[in-house]
Amino acid sequence: MTPSASKILGTVNAPYSANVSAHELAVGISSIEAAGAVMGPVFSFFSEVAPDLQKAFVAEMGLSDQSVKLVADHFQASCPFPLALAA
Repeated sequence: MTPSASKILGTVNAPYSANVSAHELAVGISSIEAAGAVMGPVFSFFSEVAPDLQKAFVAEMGLSDQSVKLVADHFQASCPFPLALAA
């Protein structure tokens, strides 16, 4: 696991006492259906992880920018502050 992935997982798992893996997070941030199973960590990824680390993680995991944007937009609809990967 890369240092950035380790830092991201610490950020997204801690508030929810979760143990989401990098793969589980990648699936959650790139699929609205899968995001429901790991909603807290996914929201934390979009709202608490620095935008440059978000982009690096998306690239590292080989995710489609478009699929990640769809999930970010979905969360943005319920969030009062801007999410970097939305819109």
